[in-house]
Amino acid sequence: MMDRFLQYGLTGLSAGSLYALVALGLVLIYRSTRVLNFAHGDIATLATFVSYSLLSNHYSFPVAFLASLLVGGAVGIAFYFGVLVKAQREGANLLGMVILTLGLALIIQGVVVWWWGAEPVSLPFPISDTTTYRFGGVVVSQLSLATMAAGLVGSVLLYLLVQRTRLGLAMRATSENVMAAQTLGIPTRLVLGLSWGVASALGVVAGIFLAPALLLDPFFMLDPFLKGFAAAVLGGLNSLPGAVVGALILGVAESLAGAYLTIQFKNTLAFLIIIVVLLVRPEGLLGKEFKERV
Repeated sequence: MMDRFLQYGLTGLSAGSLYALVALGLVLIYRSTRVLNFAHGDIATLATFVSYSLLSNHYSFPVAFLASLLVGGAVGIAFYFGVLVKAQREGANLLGMVILTLGLALIIQGVVVWWWGAEPVSLPFPISDTTTYRFGGVVVSQLSLATMAAGLVGSVLLYLLVQRTRLGLAMRATSENVMAAQTLGIPTRLVLGLSWGVASALGVVAGIFLAPALLLDPFFMLDPFLKGFAAAVLGGLNSLPGAVVGALILGVAESLAGAYLTIQFKNTLAFLIIIVVLLVRPEGLLGKEFKERV
């Protein structure tokens, strides 16, 4: 019984680690610009298809992986400078900018369908989903281990970037108070643009490690995006550690619900947890109430 519990818990941690990457990207953008990026999953989809094309043409995985990160980051940065900055100059409000991200999502979906088609394809991946390792009574696939490693490495690298670098200091200062950061000489638009690039790259990592377990199609990131968004809300939309905690809780809750209740109740339970938590803590588990000074 305990082995079974650990087995499903580990499966949940594997899924939660990828939800964490999606949630971290959403929180990073929200903290800095107060914009919810509804194109986050679609940017990851586009970049994953780029990886698919390169791997199908016999490029090595490191080359395809790096190219996908660059494409995802470039799309995020280009959207910020090419669309959001101009919208802000024209006086667009936050709701208007959220609608722009929805527009970007629809454009990317159209591009992906036009270039790669709507038929599901399998991503050539060097890490096996069938090769397994046994740890006591728990069996773990090679892909699950790689997935957890990707989530851990991505989260640690983001922590080091935000907490241990000059760019991270500038990102934190800009997210706290844009006007004060500008007064201190911080190039806030450049910092915000880079935040969009980093956030998009985190989503790309999640997409590439999710694709081998799923069939790759233009909408394969929709469910992971919704789960990442839910994890960000659960942990607190302005808390990076909260995004990770919320994602892991969500992943484990989903897995255990599917195992001990029913598969149909799997998604329902996750969102019931969110409702209960938000009734008690409206700002999320680790979030802080956002107060804007006027």
